[in-house]
Amino acid sequence: MESSEADRIAQLIHEAGVLKLLPRTGWAYCGIRSPESVAEHSFRTALIAGLIAKAEGADPARATYLAVWHDTQETRVLDIPHLGRKYLDAASNETVTADQVSGLPEGVAADVRALVREYESAETLEAKCARDADRLECLFQAIEYRDAGARNVDGWIESSRSTLRTMTGKQIADAAMSQESSQKWHSEAIR
Repeated sequence: MESSEADRIAQLIHEAGVLKLLPRTGWAYCGIRSPESVAEHSFRTALIAGLIAKAEGADPARATYLAVWHDTQETRVLDIPHLGRKYLDAASNETVTADQVSGLPEGVAADVRALVREYESAETLEAKCARDADRLECLFQAIEYRDAGARNVDGWIESSRSTLRTMTGKQIADAAMSQESSQKWHSEAIR
């Protein structure tokens, strides 16, 4: 690898670190003052994607990898709430990704571009699992905010549930809806 390619990889890694600082903005509509960051959302989305993929007979590593990259474009366009997208003519995630990976070793750049394209097209089972994971993470976060006293999150819960495509995603959503957010793991932790 040439030093210029290593420099570009280092720059992309620094850029990805910005996701830790970017709050998920849509929660402001529900009165959440300090929402989770895009990176926190992406981390749990990746875990969920692997779990769904394993249960669905898909490749969990591939689904996880797709989920890791699903919101990286927000370092450049920020987290635009759903309502805001109605009024903005933003670049596609594929276009933003192409700019983000320019100057990387071509094999790396091509892989990342392909991952984002696959996620956005949602045609493979792994992409469907990753997209369901994104929606499930929002559902879980809404339940957690609701259980902590936030109001007005029911719309997030219902919109997340209504867009799930995998049977496993739907089953996990049903299970999440039937318990308090801290119910299971908290009872295990205090034993």
